[in-house]
Amino acid sequence: MSTESIGRPPLRERMRAGLSAAMKSRDRAAASALRSALAAVDNAEAVDVAEHRAGALENSATGLGVAEVARRQLTEQDIEQIVRAEVDERRKVAGQYESLGQTDRAATLHAEAEALTGLL
Repeated sequence: MSTESIGRPPLRERMRAGLSAAMKSRDRAAASALRSALAAVDNAEAVDVAEHRAGALENSATGLGVAEVARRQLTEQDIEQIVRAEVDERRKVAGQYESLGQTDRAATLHAEAEALTGLL
C-alpha cells in the first residue's frame, strides 16, 4: 500500500517539513538527521558519471543545457529504504559508541534515529 493512498504526503515532503520544524525548535539531533537523510536521497538520484561520456570537444553538442542529464526518479519505496538504511547505520554506530563508553554521542545518534523513524 503506498503512502499516497492513505492520505499521507510523500516521505521527502515529510522530511522537509520535519527539518523546518526541527530548525525552529532548535532540535539539533533531528535537524542533523533530516539533513543527512535528505542528502542521501539527493545523492541516490544522481546519475552515475560513467553512464555518460563526452567525446572530443569538436564533436560535443553546443548550446544551453545540452549536456544536462535527467536525475534518476526514485520511488517512495526507494526513499524509504534509504531512510531505513540511515536509521540502521545510526543505531549500529550508537551501539559501537556505547561499547566504548561514549554514551553522550550514542544518545545523540539514538535521538537522530528516532527522529527519522518517526517519519516512516
